[in-house]
Amino acid sequence: MSNQSPIILAFSGGLDTSFCVPWLRETYGRDVITATVDTGGIDSEAASALEARAKALGAIEHVIIDAKSEFFDTVIRYLIYGNVLRGNAYPLCVGAERGLQAQKLAEIATERGATTVAHGCTAAGNDQVRFEVALRTLNPDLDILAPVRDNSWVREDQLAYLEEHGLPLPAQGSAYSINRGLWGITIGGQETLTSERSIPESAWVLSPDAFTDPLEPSQHSLEFKAGVPASLDGEAMEPVALIEALEVMAGRYGIGRGIHLGDTVLGTKGRVAFEAPAAITLITAHSELEKLTLSGLQSRIKDSVAASYGDFVHEGKQLDLVCNDIEALLSSSQKRVTGTVSFTLRPGQLFIDGVTSPHSLLAATRGVYGESAGEWTAADTLGYAKVLSLTGTLQTRAGET
Repeated sequence: MSNQSPIILAFSGGLDTSFCVPWLRETYGRDVITATVDTGGIDSEAASALEARAKALGAIEHVIIDAKSEFFDTVIRYLIYGNVLRGNAYPLCVGAERGLQAQKLAEIATERGATTVAHGCTAAGNDQVRFEVALRTLNPDLDILAPVRDNSWVREDQLAYLEEHGLPLPAQGSAYSINRGLWGITIGGQETLTSERSIPESAWVLSPDAFTDPLEPSQHSLEFKAGVPASLDGEAMEPVALIEALEVMAGRYGIGRGIHLGDTVLGTKGRVAFEAPAAITLITAHSELEKLTLSGLQSRIKDSVAASYGDFVHEGKQLDLVCNDIEALLSSSQKRVTGTVSFTLRPGQLFIDGVTSPHSLLAATRGVYGESAGEWTAADTLGYAKVLSLTGTLQTRAGET
């Protein structure tokens, strides 16, 4: 007998996934269940609109899963622990959630007795790889369909298909492609297809008036407990609520704007504008607190594995067991990363004013940097300098022969 189990489709409501609903039904003669995993950026109105669109396109069921808290617990916390910035700039605003979304798709497939999942990714982007690496890691027996990629459907043909079938078309006309999640926003347009120009001021989503109608400077504080953001301006908050509040607060100042130019999963160069006010503020503040509470050796080792962790998340490999190993090290490193960071927001500038911690290594020393030793004598320092210079001394002597 032919496979009659439903196809589980990752559904965003955009053109590609809207096209996939009727095309999959017509092509395979099977029911389609659409699934949206909310990792940020979807309010109740948007959620209702997604369900209505999916049903109008022919889905027999639409599933929406609120995974924001789980996204923080399983991914974002480690991006903060590791101060992960790809290319020293980009905090993995969009893409870091694909592993979790794939996990939820696989779970829905198991619950519905489905053997097939589908996505609307094209052949040109990173997400096709992220989804499929994660899905095959989770369940190697799942069949994975990618209609747009595998059949080279272009936008014009997808629109024509929906029109011919009398089906609703997604909103059109925007010159910019916007993806939004809990950790930030990415913005793609004609300017990001080349390397010469920035997007215009009007294209920024969170900060279009940051410099044309600038706010006065304001002072704030963030408290971390064992590396986890715990309060903003003295108000205790759960991490997701804190991130959402910080996005609004820092976004108004244009904090976290950038254009990332880097390597795609496929090995080509890619460029995208982003706004990540909460991510940049949290990583900057967390990094400063670590400077006060971690030793130099701890920071050196942690930074080296955190860079690899960021690469693995970018490539969709966060379900690989090596990421569990790195997460264990990152978690261990945060035991003393507790304290408060004070900062000032100005248009386009995040300035760290100060940092305090009960585990301050600065406060623990009897010495005062540049003023008095306290922990050692002048003779100790002289001997230490001689020993430390020994390698260079021997290299110089060896070069004289």
